[in-house]
Amino acid sequence: MTTTSEPPAPALEPAVNHAPYDQPVWGSDVMVDALRQLDLPYIALNPGSSFRGLHDSLVNYAGDEMQMIECPHEKIAVALAHGYAKASGKPMGVILHDLVGLLQGTMGVYYAYIDRAPVLVLGGSGPADQSRRRPYIDWIHSANVQGQAVREFTKWDHEPRSISSVPEVLARAYRVATTGPQGPTYVALDAGLQEDQLTEPVPVDHVAALAAAPSPVAPDPVTLRALAEELCAARRPVMVLAYPGRDPESFGTLVELAELVGIGALDTHWRLNFPNRHPLCVSDTNAVDDADCVLFVDVKDMVKPTHRTDRLARRNVSRLAPGCRVLSLGFADMGISSWSEDYAQIIPADHTVAADTAVALPLLLAECRAILAGDDLERAAERETWKASLTDLHERTSSGWAQEAAAKAGETPVSTAQLAAAVWEVVQEHDWVLTAGTAADWALRLWDFDVPHRHPGKQLGTATQIGISLGVALAHKGTGRLVVDLQPDGDLMFDVGALWVASRYQLPMLTVMFNNRAYYNDWEHQERLAEQRGTPVDRAHIGMAIATPEPDFAAIAKGFGWWAEGPVTDPAQVADAVRRAAAHVMATGGPALVDVVCQPK
Repeated sequence: MTTTSEPPAPALEPAVNHAPYDQPVWGSDVMVDALRQLDLPYIALNPGSSFRGLHDSLVNYAGDEMQMIECPHEKIAVALAHGYAKASGKPMGVILHDLVGLLQGTMGVYYAYIDRAPVLVLGGSGPADQSRRRPYIDWIHSANVQGQAVREFTKWDHEPRSISSVPEVLARAYRVATTGPQGPTYVALDAGLQEDQLTEPVPVDHVAALAAAPSPVAPDPVTLRALAEELCAARRPVMVLAYPGRDPESFGTLVELAELVGIGALDTHWRLNFPNRHPLCVSDTNAVDDADCVLFVDVKDMVKPTHRTDRLARRNVSRLAPGCRVLSLGFADMGISSWSEDYAQIIPADHTVAADTAVALPLLLAECRAILAGDDLERAAERETWKASLTDLHERTSSGWAQEAAAKAGETPVSTAQLAAAVWEVVQEHDWVLTAGTAADWALRLWDFDVPHRHPGKQLGTATQIGISLGVALAHKGTGRLVVDLQPDGDLMFDVGALWVASRYQLPMLTVMFNNRAYYNDWEHQERLAEQRGTPVDRAHIGMAIATPEPDFAAIAKGFGWWAEGPVTDPAQVADAVRRAAAHVMATGGPALVDVVCQPK
């Protein structure tokens, strides 16, 4: 086991205007003035010559007013902005170099799109005037329509052809990104326009007004009333929650609704929507099997939480009881792509209300309160009986998880349940935030998610987590909160250079490696397929194991300036190691990593 001494905090550039001028001279100065109007706190980037003019204006004309977050890869830059948006509710900027940088960042843009995260993606392009291009390099980095590379998974894209059109284009990009359902937008800024000297003033003082998102979409009153009546008439209602938690106020509104009507809450954790220790929380249970009414609240994929899936046969079988009424409240078919099928399979609904849940949920609560004012004693008693049944299910489920974790506490390698339990033993002593990973959902089972800021939502798969975690940590920098990243080894192998960003910008991130030395999700698929086909299960590890050699993540982290410890293999030592790391983060504001060798799942 090894540790490092605390590294000195890196010196960041002072937020001072270094420019020799205080009026816009270059096209890129106008671009920066427009971005200032959008009140962007940060701009993430990996350097590129196609935006050298914009870069210079950000550094010298704007004087670090929008702090640059330098990233080792474009996908990390976009993922960081994605995580920041989820945690803060506000967009930040990203700059991608020309066509090639845009292509490097496409996966990050796609994930931001399917996760409804507002990100303002900018890029250098061209020059469109071919006579101004350098031989070879400017040609292979240019496209006829650069935004085509991400058009199918952004809400809007544009490439302004004159400097006078840039302010309005940037305003619209911001407005579209922040209008619900939110998502990324892309604007390519021509290198020639950036580097042209201005011949006349370009006004930008109207940008903030143009960029303001319109009021959220309200529900149709008649349809909402019908949905409320159906919900209140149900004997055994359950609600499935996906995205309402993007509005922190919905966290409390959903609790009020559940307690008033008597509704079980199944959280899919795309956002943190409901307190997991509330007695009406029935996540990861069979509550939907017994429901006579299911309310989907801002849910895109209605099948996953309501069906049993045979992963080998690729068959889905509904768990909904015959005659179960289906209600849907949310963005429904608004903002879906004609290219990506992330909208998933549709389930016929008896009542569908298209609206922003930030507006619709308080109205639904008021409707239900008015309807239930006329409840007779018999119906009130029925509600209490169903609530008692849900509470019993919640308590039995929670108790079962605690018992399973306790039974695995001494196992070596460290069980996933013990990993989550040991980290919880430490982090509960702080005001904490969980970034993206959940240690195979064990954190969601054992930790107390009691307030909205605890968790911005689960990761979206391998190669998404460390970048998103950086953005979450950036959003909470300076708050005194301990930001916790339960980090899978396979994910970090994609983007190990991301560790440098946390050290460079002193992000308050405690990373605990969920190190099962495998791409186990796929390994498990191969094991099941081998069992079905009668091929050797003991060969399922080929192409799946992260071994021979096993990466030394503590040594890697130290190489990037982190405090680090590990690998930890003794389950009895995990909590103490995590406590030392947490103490470092809280004392210095900088990152720390503990590498824990774990069981596969």
